[in-house]
Amino acid sequence: MARDNDAKIKRSQDARAEFQRAYPCPSTGKISGGCPGYVVDHIVPLNRGGADTALNMQWQSENAAKAKDD
Repeated sequence: MARDNDAKIKRSQDARAEFQRAYPCPSTGKISGGCPGYVVDHIVPLNRGGADTALNMQWQSENAAKAKDD
């Protein structure tokens, strides 16, 4: 898997944009830009073989994301 300069798995901005067009931000309804209170989460994590595609993404509240990362 491709890595960025910080050695993190490189993510596709095109896939994220496709996801957000199909599933607008839950807090604003917008199809681009930031989404206050939410992050885009991969359903199957990339480091566990998940695809970096819109079909493997979901909106997750920031609180749920923090709890998941703990």
